[in-house]
Amino acid sequence: MTKIKRNAVLLAASAAVLSLTAPLTATASTAGAPAPLDWAKCEGSGLDPRQQCATVEVPMDYADPGGEKIRIAVSRIPSENPQARRGALLLIPGGPGGSSLNNPSGKGQKLPQEVRDAYDLIGFDPRGLGRSTQVTCGLEYSDLATSKLRPWPAPDGSITENMATAQRMSDACERNGGELIQHISTANEARDIDRVRAALGERKLSAWGVSYGTYVGAVYSQLFPNRTDRIVLDSNDDPDHTRVSRAWLAGHEAGVEDTFPEFAKWASAPGNPDRLAETADEVRPLFLRLAAKLDREPIPWPGANPAELNGNVLRQTMLDSLYAPSGFPDLAQLILAAQKGTLPPAPPAPPESVLQNVTAVGAGTLCNDIAWPKSAAAYEQGVAESRVKYPLTAGMTRNAMVCAAWPFTPKEPPVRITDRGPSNILLIQNERDVATPLSGALNLRNALGKRATMVTVNSTGHDAYLANGNACGDRTVSHFLATGERPHRDTYCS
Repeated sequence: MTKIKRNAVLLAASAAVLSLTAPLTATASTAGAPAPLDWAKCEGSGLDPRQQCATVEVPMDYADPGGEKIRIAVSRIPSENPQARRGALLLIPGGPGGSSLNNPSGKGQKLPQEVRDAYDLIGFDPRGLGRSTQVTCGLEYSDLATSKLRPWPAPDGSITENMATAQRMSDACERNGGELIQHISTANEARDIDRVRAALGERKLSAWGVSYGTYVGAVYSQLFPNRTDRIVLDSNDDPDHTRVSRAWLAGHEAGVEDTFPEFAKWASAPGNPDRLAETADEVRPLFLRLAAKLDREPIPWPGANPAELNGNVLRQTMLDSLYAPSGFPDLAQLILAAQKGTLPPAPPAPPESVLQNVTAVGAGTLCNDIAWPKSAAAYEQGVAESRVKYPLTAGMTRNAMVCAAWPFTPKEPPVRITDRGPSNILLIQNERDVATPLSGALNLRNALGKRATMVTVNSTGHDAYLANGNACGDRTVSHFLATGERPHRDTYCS
């Protein structure tokens, strides 16, 4: 069960996640340009020795640019061929609550040579996170469980406990989050990015945004269109400005339905050591029966959070495992173990301080970007409908998160993504993506209009470029980053 242990740790660290004024302008965000960066050796182990780190000072509140300042941690690996250097390529992390600070040493090194020659690779910790000025909510440890952060209803569909959890978490964020928790948002992350651009001395910025980072990249391109160079948006969020994060949560319905059949085919393949059934059609009912049994009879799991394998923990494991085909064995092995009534040792959890930080940034972003309904009735009908139509996700996708009791009002309306701006955006999207399904990606494609071209990849998994896509998609994106040339029209990579 080593894969279960390893991947559960990584997923736990990254999944802690998901009065109105006029929008602040680009001019407001750049008043008083930041000083040039003072690069120094990065802290931490396992980093490329070429990676350097610095901090950029930005306003905590862009409506008060002369007020309190916070730090944004930034990293870079310079262009490997200064004569071919074009500019800077910002690696925008997913989440919300994800970091790209170490990505120049990691995923950045997967980029082809001509791209690493053309750009300085830039990573960062978004406001509130990691080595940037941190925020925390000081949540109860039990509320840091991924199956608690994702709002899975009770086995009977009740959301009473979800509403109580939302209130308890929101109270903690109000009590412990300080003023910074009110100023964590996608629009402010985009403004911070423009401060980073200015501190780098770049007139324009290229970017590769993944998952939630695609929404950040789209918002940056909307607020600062003339400061963008070549923009790659990979595994794309629905930009619906009327729902924002609620649309992302709801998107898991389609994402699971798109992806679970691939798991079922894999889990029924002859010769698979983790085979669950003789045919793919048997896998879904097998999973649903086991989840229902675990709802009634959880299996103790000492050291886990919660300390049992119940139906919702199994459902959350399913969701996590569908992020990439490499995760399929994790789900199958847990199912096989649960059928026997025995479980592997609980996976070691990341440090609680990390989970607290990631969760606070995620909650602040999701809840400050748009106001969520406050009454249980607003969620109950959606949960009931979803449980019938999408039994694999059991109503979680339309349920109440922490935002249902959030004590703060969004500072500004969500940014509406439009087709106004330069045509320099390339979207890449897998057909089967559990977290950012194709249907939501098409909404972003349509919103951007002639500003974008989209490459749809016949592949399964979240993160398409240089990860779970295919060679055709990878070549198309690499060529765009290196040359600026996109396909003349939307393209399908079979």
